[in-house]
Amino acid sequence: MFDFYRVAACIPRVTVADTEKNTDEILKKIREASAHSPAVIALPELALTGYTCQDLFYQDTLLRQVNQSVLRLLLETKDEKSVIIFGAPVMIEQALYNGAYVIKEGRILGISLKTFLPNENEFYEKRWFSSAEDLLTDSVTLREIGLSIAEEDDYEIPVGNHIIYNISDELRFAVEICEDLWAPIPPSSLYALGGAELIVNISASNEIIAKREYRRDLVRMNSASSHCGYLYVSAGSSESTQDLIFSGHAIAAENGKILNENRNYIDDDYVLIAEMDAGKIRADRKKSTAFRDSMNVFMPDISQKIIQAVSDTGLLSSDGSYIQVKKHPFIPSARSARERRCQEIFTMQVCALAKRLDITGTKPVIGVSGGMDSTLALLVCSGALKKLSRPASDLVAITMPAFGTTGRTYENSLSLIRSLGAEPRIIDIKEACTLHLKDIGHDMEKKDTTYENTQARERTQVLMDVANQVNGLVVGTGDLSELALGWCTYNGDQMSMYGVNAGVPKTLIRWMIETLSESESFASSRDVLKDILATPISPELLPPDKDGNIQQKTEDAVGPYELHDFFLYHMLRHGFSPAKIFFLAKKAFRQDYTEEEIRRWITMFYRRFFNQQFKRSCMPDGVKVGSISLSPRGDLRMPSDASGRLWLSEIERLS
Repeated sequence: MFDFYRVAACIPRVTVADTEKNTDEILKKIREASAHSPAVIALPELALTGYTCQDLFYQDTLLRQVNQSVLRLLLETKDEKSVIIFGAPVMIEQALYNGAYVIKEGRILGISLKTFLPNENEFYEKRWFSSAEDLLTDSVTLREIGLSIAEEDDYEIPVGNHIIYNISDELRFAVEICEDLWAPIPPSSLYALGGAELIVNISASNEIIAKREYRRDLVRMNSASSHCGYLYVSAGSSESTQDLIFSGHAIAAENGKILNENRNYIDDDYVLIAEMDAGKIRADRKKSTAFRDSMNVFMPDISQKIIQAVSDTGLLSSDGSYIQVKKHPFIPSARSARERRCQEIFTMQVCALAKRLDITGTKPVIGVSGGMDSTLALLVCSGALKKLSRPASDLVAITMPAFGTTGRTYENSLSLIRSLGAEPRIIDIKEACTLHLKDIGHDMEKKDTTYENTQARERTQVLMDVANQVNGLVVGTGDLSELALGWCTYNGDQMSMYGVNAGVPKTLIRWMIETLSESESFASSRDVLKDILATPISPELLPPDKDGNIQQKTEDAVGPYELHDFFLYHMLRHGFSPAKIFFLAKKAFRQDYTEEEIRRWITMFYRRFFNQQFKRSCMPDGVKVGSISLSPRGDLRMPSDASGRLWLSEIERLS
């Protein structure tokens, strides 16, 4: 339903040149993998014989036994629903090829052949094998490749290096073999342009120092540039160790991300499982103009060669139970990676604002509330002035207490500004707001949207007018999450002259402030930053409670930001439907929120995302820092009057 497909990399024990024993081991691994219901099961290059047979590949005895083992595998896997891919030598028209048999339910769908044969250093494959480019046919029958079978049961099989396997129009995949991946233009790149969404590489790659990392990078980057899933499976350590050691390296990657990988440096006799999301692959291909343009450049010649190997029997799709779903997709899991990302984003924000200040010759003017958003924006302003070698006194930081301001946030805003070497400017707006509400005939006891937005717009007016006084540039504090929900006052905090946080989601801002608080650059601000992080998120537009504490908490009104950031990421990054996002959210947050809570907040998200677009259509300039941006000049071209009915109707039908 949601385009999930499980894949299995199987590394069996190998007895070099003993095909019967190897077949036993292959069948054992197939059965072990089958317990996970994978769509595809892949085994290493030349798994039937062992890769290291060397001149034994010349022996008819070995090759005849290979054919008997192929027939046995067909017979004993006829009830398997998975596609099974294994390596074996194959004789075609008096030439020997390094092949990958692709079988399903007792039938050979095709035989993919190796194109690039390594023939240097420890490799000398051209001694035994011919390249797929030497092949003069694109199909053979079972009998033509030496498989003994009754004439009435014979059939044609696609062979070569241009085969794309199409399983019931559900998933298209292709197979390349070992060295093919190392080529300047690997066959997998052309397969991907031809429609293959999954590339399987069966390999026998020996291990030497640093090769594992290089191999991993090849797989990862190939999956990224080709927008595909990539399953790599290599021969294990039971191969001959006469001159080489094989490590049994297995990797599953998707769109530039490693999904799973074996942990042992030298390994053998195991099964590695991963679950791929074809929806992500299809979403990236839809958006990538480079991918589509490459199809136009390369495909006219390639399409004439591509063979579609079709199977009418269905492919095993999975329920997504093996999919690993991060709660916070904008935030790296590892602390070191998280700290590095926070520093990188901060550097982008600082450099972007420094450029704007330099080109306009202005001072940064910013409203500081004591909340996280204005805190991060203030730190960016300080960093930009340092980058420009300008004094801290150029920082025009204004705190504007009003009806909802608490003592805690007020004092924190003053302390933070002073810790950065600037002097806060305090402008109390309560009297101005009271007068304005009186002018428009609004009852002060009516604490509604008008009451709240009057304060937000008064603050923006103050900032704009002060900017005129001091030759300043108003720096916006609103973040990506608020923009997605439209949780900002139109022509209030929605407006500025440059929005430094526009690309940063709320869940990441907290980590950024924590990371910056630990840096030496902001050591003098460390204590106040920690207290700001401990303060509840609030617009502080309603009066505090009787004890002076924050009464108005944003997440009580619009829902948890961690959920909204999750919805936003999967909606815009992958174009997923509400139903799929709901499924993923239930999986990610099963210990945090009930199904009904997730349904409530995803409804809120979609409703606000659509009906608040008008606020984003005129949002100020602001630097993009990640894969998600809501700028109307960049990533999100969306009409303000678009209807969200289709999305909301889908949510209503969720079960």
